[in-house]
Amino acid sequence: MGVIHKIGRRKTAVARVYVSEGTGVITVNKKPFATYFPTATLQYKVLQPMSMTENASNFDVKVNVYGGGSNGQAEAVRMALARVMCDVNAENRAILKPEGLLTRDQRMVERKKFGQKKARKRFQFSKR
Repeated sequence: MGVIHKIGRRKTAVARVYVSEGTGVITVNKKPFATYFPTATLQYKVLQPMSMTENASNFDVKVNVYGGGSNGQAEAVRMALARVMCDVNAENRAILKPEGLLTRDQRMVERKKFGQKKARKRFQFSKR
């Protein structure tokens, strides 16, 4: 099979995933998966495409991820792993597509405008 390389993005986070056949070891930025994503919610998000396709213990995964926060990074890794699972077996696409794991979430933070406190919030108006 060799090594499969895919990229996933979410907000400003970018995840590069390298998947090869193995025993299910996941490393993120040269750290164990459970220490990089400590909460159960983030771990569930990352493992979702592999558990849905029942491949959680069949592949070794090496991830390089940067940018954004922990939630954006977890969702970027999820998207990259979903793309890998489609590459491994074309039938996995029918499982992952309805869940929205193959769709890039294009929502980004709105920029702050000049003369305002934040993107939409304005300074308080006073008559005095």
